[in-house]
Amino acid sequence: MYRTIEETALYLQMPEEQVRRYILERRIKAVYDGEQFVINDEQFNRHFDQLDELKAMIEEWRNTPIPEDPDIKDED
Repeated sequence: MYRTIEETALYLQMPEEQVRRYILERRIKAVYDGEQFVINDEQFNRHFDQLDELKAMIEEWRNTPIPEDPDIKDED
């Protein structure tokens, strides 16, 4: 699906000017159709998938208990 800059900005939850800047910096791939830039949103699916994977890894890390250290001696 192709989106305009305005639609992409809403989709990515960022300002339109930042999306334009990313297009000019070639950080976002876009096609100029003679009137406006259009952006294929499939390029963001991998990004969002990777974010979900990283969030899951962080959550797993946070929920992993700290192992008890066998070298700790009770000093009481």
